[in-house]
Amino acid sequence: MRRLITFFIVLSISTSFAQTNDIDSLTLDLAFQSKDSLKIETSLKLIKALYDVKDYERAKEYILKSEKLSTKINYKKAIAAITYYKSLIYAQNNDYLNAISGYNKSKTLFNYLQDTLSVAKVNNSIGLLEIKKGHFKKGLQFSLSAIKELEKRGLDKDLSLTYNSLAQAYNGLELTDTAIEYYEKALEIQLKLKEDQAVLNSQYELADLYAIENRHNKAIKYYRDVLDHRVSKNDSVLGEILPKLGRAYLKLNDLDSAQIHLTKSLQINSQMRNQNGLLCTLNNLGDINLKKGNLKTAEKQLTQAGALAKSLNNNRGLLNYYRLMTALDSTKKRFNSAFKWQSAYYKLNNSLIKNEFKANSLRQAQDSAEVEEESANDFEIEEKNMLAYNEASNKATLKAEKDLSKYKLIVYGLIGALAVASTLLIVVYLKQNNQVKYIQELEERNINLDLKNADFLEQTKHLENINNVKDRLFSIVSHDLKDSLSSINGFINLLQDGTLSKKEFDNLIPELSENANNASLLLFNLLNWSKSQMQSLEPKPSLFDIQEVFEAKIKLIEQRVEGKGIELINLSLRDFAYADRSMFEIVIQNLLANAIKFSKAGDTVTVSNHISSGSCIISISDTGIGISKEDQTKLFKSNTFTTNGTANEKGTGLGLSICKELVELNHGKIWVESNVGEGSAFYVQLPKAKHYE
Repeated sequence: MRRLITFFIVLSISTSFAQTNDIDSLTLDLAFQSKDSLKIETSLKLIKALYDVKDYERAKEYILKSEKLSTKINYKKAIAAITYYKSLIYAQNNDYLNAISGYNKSKTLFNYLQDTLSVAKVNNSIGLLEIKKGHFKKGLQFSLSAIKELEKRGLDKDLSLTYNSLAQAYNGLELTDTAIEYYEKALEIQLKLKEDQAVLNSQYELADLYAIENRHNKAIKYYRDVLDHRVSKNDSVLGEILPKLGRAYLKLNDLDSAQIHLTKSLQINSQMRNQNGLLCTLNNLGDINLKKGNLKTAEKQLTQAGALAKSLNNNRGLLNYYRLMTALDSTKKRFNSAFKWQSAYYKLNNSLIKNEFKANSLRQAQDSAEVEEESANDFEIEEKNMLAYNEASNKATLKAEKDLSKYKLIVYGLIGALAVASTLLIVVYLKQNNQVKYIQELEERNINLDLKNADFLEQTKHLENINNVKDRLFSIVSHDLKDSLSSINGFINLLQDGTLSKKEFDNLIPELSENANNASLLLFNLLNWSKSQMQSLEPKPSLFDIQEVFEAKIKLIEQRVEGKGIELINLSLRDFAYADRSMFEIVIQNLLANAIKFSKAGDTVTVSNHISSGSCIISISDTGIGISKEDQTKLFKSNTFTTNGTANEKGTGLGLSICKELVELNHGKIWVESNVGEGSAFYVQLPKAKHYE
């Protein structure tokens, strides 16, 4: 950004020559003026021209002369204008207190003269100064109050400056959408006025803001506008813009365009030794190569970026480096290393948030100090008033003392009466207080009795739950598990008797396998359900690759899938979770079993997952019969709910209840999305790092 500002200054030099001719002409006119009012009018034009070319010293000379002459003839309009220009120069010289004081004086005069336009300009100038000082809220109040008048008069030059400052203020307050709106308004006028310097600045700011808002197509458009500008054909500007342009293409997943711009950026920033530009470029190139699977190249570029970020103490660059190294080591299955990078990322990110909070607090304290300094003159006046007040007060006190002696006897009598009344009130209060204590003791006894009754009811309910668990367990074992085991036992007896031929046995193998799988899953669910009901389940979390679990569980159900004529699609990606692996396996096994159970021949079951920095989200979806909205409310609850599958498969109704229990024990979430006749999708979200209570 500093390099762009340098070019803006070069642009402004060429316009100053034309203004010099106007100044010379006005100076000559002033020398031949004889009437005081005409001298003042010409001086005001000359002061404005000198202010526009930033010749503040010469402007101050004419201000002093004009101020004396205007005061002499009591020319209020000129006095107001001269005070305003003097304040503008104070503001340019960063003399905040004198500038604000002068603005207020000129505004008072303009209000007296009922000059609404000049009042609007003064308010606008105060707003611009407050925004420049970082007092965004205060500055907005003044500038916004001036906008309507400036727009009504069509003062494009003033509006260009005002819109730009309002955009800065809203950006400072992190109201990005409003900041964009005002930069767009400013740019429209700047293009109309052909203000190259301002146009370039607005385009650059808009590009950065659209990038922050993740509206990368817009960001690319404005970055390209900056590059196409006639003053931007320079390596210093290219070194500033190209990394950001490449990053915008990267965010849109246009890897080829991103690589073209970033490769050019790497060459330019290396030649210029622009280390911040290199840092941004290397991080983004590493990201591209990571996405393309060029892991060695990505690691080399990211290592260089990390070293640069540390040497420059660039925390944002370092944060991006940690994020990318987490993804790289995760892809390489170096999970312990990935976990360390992720921990470093969260630690640095939390530190930056705390530092930002401290900086905001410090800024607010500084604002308060400046407000106190601004009010110093008012305090001096107040002090003088207080001295005068004290003098008058002393005189009044002497008189009051004389009057007071007359009423002392009356006061003593009243005090005695008050003492008697107070004694009576205390006696009444003590009596009432004893009654209140007695009532409180009775209430405490009642509360204790209620608590004991509640404990008894809770124990009774717990015993009933345990009894229900026992009854439910025996019911399932005697019915569902018995059916599966009886079927398997029947196959074994047929084999022992030799009544089955080898061909018949081969045909029955899928059915035998199905019964065995059903029995296995049922036992899994029964064991964990009973444990959860007895409150004895304890997870043992570790870092593991969820894709490995998917692949293992898919192998177990391949025959069932093939037997029902279902297509199974595995779209899973390598990602890691921090949870109890065995519990996660039970969840996946249950969800896969349900998807197959409620799918028909020709349906599809899809396994996928979404990679993010804070958690991993897995999805198991099917195109089967779906679940009604009414039945969806019954899922995941402790009261068992089950329906037969498309091939009349039976279930215990415990599967989803156990899944919810196991996921929540690992600090995760589980939910479903489904429509009848269209299929269902079950989602599980698990953490990628240790959960802290």
